[in-house]
Amino acid sequence: MSQDSCDAEAARRYDTPGTGMFAPEVLGPAVERLAQLAGTGAALEFAIGTGRVAIPLRQRGVPVSGIELSPAMVDQLRTKVDEATLPVIIGDMASATAPGQFSLVYLVYNTIANLLSQAEQVACFRNAARHLGPGGCFVIELWVPQLRRLPPGQSALVFHHEPGYIGVDTYDVRQQLVMSHHFRFDEQGQVQLFRTPHRYVWPAELDLMAGAAGFALEARYADWSGAEFTAESRAHVSVYRLPLA
Repeated sequence: MSQDSCDAEAARRYDTPGTGMFAPEVLGPAVERLAQLAGTGAALEFAIGTGRVAIPLRQRGVPVSGIELSPAMVDQLRTKVDEATLPVIIGDMASATAPGQFSLVYLVYNTIANLLSQAEQVACFRNAARHLGPGGCFVIELWVPQLRRLPPGQSALVFHHEPGYIGVDTYDVRQQLVMSHHFRFDEQGQVQLFRTPHRYVWPAELDLMAGAAGFALEARYADWSGAEFTAESRAHVSVYRLPLA
């Protein structure tokens, strides 16, 4: 099977309407918060994928554009909405540019971790700043590294399990990298393995990246509903804003 066909299959599997990260209780608060932050302006989604967030945000009346590295993901998005309604630029979120000026740029579901170096992640912040007008905001949803769960000498953690699926993260703490291993089991006992690399980022490091791009932290929540972020939070939604002048 070619890489292109693998990518197309992954894009088709990505959409799980009504369940998982498409569940109303997961998606609804994210769309509501982003609509509030966009106000009367336009929004740009980095790594827009198949439009999980962008399409319902557009349905809320917010003009949305996207940047996406995977053509297969955009092909899947195009089965739901056309280019005139939701324009997408194919490219890297750390460097690609979309036409227009935006009041909101957002990056959800841990996707900044797909950039595997600190320099690329800083470039992503700077790219967000280039797209925003004065007072515009950049919103990032990201998990908190679970290194406190790693006993001495252990480098792997099960991060999720359910019937037919086990997810395992292996940590390289020297390089600040994680490899996520996704094991899926069919009814015949056959196993499919899919791996995704990530660079994990602590909230404080993220704030330094934001400052280097001209942003200041406005708010940090534990989730899209606005729950308080604490030392026990497993994820965060961070809102960064450019100065008005």
